[in-house]
Parts: sequence; structure tokens; C-alpha cells
Amino acid sequence: MSITVDFTDKTVVVIGGTSGINRGIAELFAEHGARLAVASRSQDKVDDTVAALRTLGAEAMGFAADVREVAAVKAGLQAVYENFGEFDVLISGAAGNFPARALGMSANGFRAVVEIDLLGTFHVMQSAHTYLKKPGASVVNISAPQAFIPMEAQSHVCAAKAGVDMVTRCLAMEWGPQGIRVNSVSPGPIDNTEGMKRLAPTEEIRQMTLDSVPLRRMGEARDIGNACLFLASELGSYISGTVIPVDGGWAQAGAGSMAQAMSKLVP
Repeated sequence: MSITVDFTDKTVVVIGGTSGINRGIAELFAEHGARLAVASRSQDKVDDTVAALRTLGAEAMGFAADVREVAAVKAGLQAVYENFGEFDVLISGAAGNFPARALGMSANGFRAVVEIDLLGTFHVMQSAHTYLKKPGASVVNISAPQAFIPMEAQSHVCAAKAGVDMVTRCLAMEWGPQGIRVNSVSPGPIDNTEGMKRLAPTEEIRQMTLDSVPLRRMGEARDIGNACLFLASELGSYISGTVIPVDGGWAQAGAGSMAQAMSKLVP
């Protein structure tokens, strides 16, 4: 039996979709026929990504907004709706992170990560709800292993991402009766991303991370995109309220030695 995942005539919105994992997700949906809207804080990155998506044959647009600013998020999503109609898929992936111990972190640093990761996710979901296809829409929040694995020098991210997963689960219950499915995907170590460069800045830590993944390879943005494609398709039509690790088994060992090695880099 062959399985075809086709998003022709479907509208997919990817928040944070101009770099890293999220851009890879947007490009994969474009390859499967979707029309795309992407957003990030940088207009230059938005323009570059929209051009790339159009090169892939997708109808595409974008807007610049900081997810911490709810008015900007609302205005951008309204513009997408006016151009593309109802949203079939919403990917919320804006995130911030830096390694810092609690006693060495400013209140503003902690607040910034919580506001981007957690409050930003809430802003995106609340603002998009009006435009989500009912029934049939799929929302995927991009989480992280820190949501359920405590790590040194990551208290801010652990708190924020744990909140994201609880928002996912709560809104799966609240929005389920409207036919909206809400899930989280938790990426493991994904190669060629800013996050990996920041959290595994040396070759030694990179190799330790690789050795700690049961599948013995780094992930690619396409791996996360494939999980999002599955959740957003009819193949995932009875899945809601889940948090799915896409990490080569990394979380089973508590994210291995990368977290320990990373903590040694922080005073």
C-alpha cells in the first residue's frame, strides 16, 4: 500500500519559520503542495524565506512580528487570513535559549525566555484560533526535551517548555470539540541549527551528544518536518494532546551527556 501526503490547497502557517528547524518544516510542507505563511522578528529573513518557498513552487507570504507583542501577532495573522483564508495547519515554533545557571541569570534573562517560548506560544494560539479551520485544523507546538528533563543551566527553558506542553494538552481539551487537534513535537539534537551551535559549541560536546543518541546520528530539520506532516495529515487525525519526542531515542537516556558538558561551560 502506498501513502501520499498531499497538502495541495492547504494553508500552513509557521511562526518562527524563517530559520533552523522551523524553516525546514515550512520548506517540507511547500514540497508537499501547501501554501505557506511564515513569520519571525526579521523582515529580511521573512523576505528571504518567502522567496525560497516560491522557488519550491509554493504560494507564500510572510510577516515580521515579535511573538511577545500580541497586537503584532494578531495583525500578521489577520493579514494571512485575508490573503489565504482559513488555516489548515499552525506550527508555533518561536523560541529563545542560552545556557545560564539560576544564580548567574538576570530576572530579565529568565523573563525573556519565558515570554518568547511560553507567552509567545499562547499569543500565537489565541490569536490564530479565529482563523483555524473548524473542524480539521491541526496545531503543532515545537517543544524541547527540557520540558520534561531537568538540566543544569536550563531552568528558564525547562520552565517555559514545560508550560508549552501543558498549554498544548489543555487546549487539546478546550478546542477538541471544535475539531481542532493540538500536539507538541519535541526535537532532539538537530544538526546545522543555531540551537545546537549554542548548546554544543565545541567538537567535544558535539561528539558526546552524538554518542548519547541511541540511533547514533544527529537529527535533521526534515525529521521534525516529517513528524509535523504526519500530525497535520489524515494519518494523524485521531491524535491530539500528545507530546512526541523526535530525537532518535535521546530522551530515554535523559538527554545524555550534552547537558552535563554544557553545564561545565557556565560559571
